[in-house]
Amino acid sequence: MSIYLELFLTFFKIGLFSFGGGYGMLPLMEQESVGRGWLLQGDFLNFLAISESTPGPIAVNMATFIGSLKGGMLGGMVATLGAITPSIIIIL
Repeated sequence: MSIYLELFLTFFKIGLFSFGGGYGMLPLMEQESVGRGWLLQGDFLNFLAISESTPGPIAVNMATFIGSLKGGMLGGMVATLGAITPSIIIIL
């Protein structure tokens, strides 16, 4: 499977099955990113700290950081799109 499709589907699943804001997404995001071997546990915590210190929603920041790590700029955009698409669909 293409890394971009895998990023989109993973973050789509995180956005679809998580509720309660960005902090509600963290357990599933950790399970998916660390469980898939994309990040080590320490790297996940470092990304969480970086996401906390930058403006914007934490889930979008984490998706962008993880996506860009695995797939470059396009990976960051695809992961971010995957994370926000379920909310957009529900709103529409």
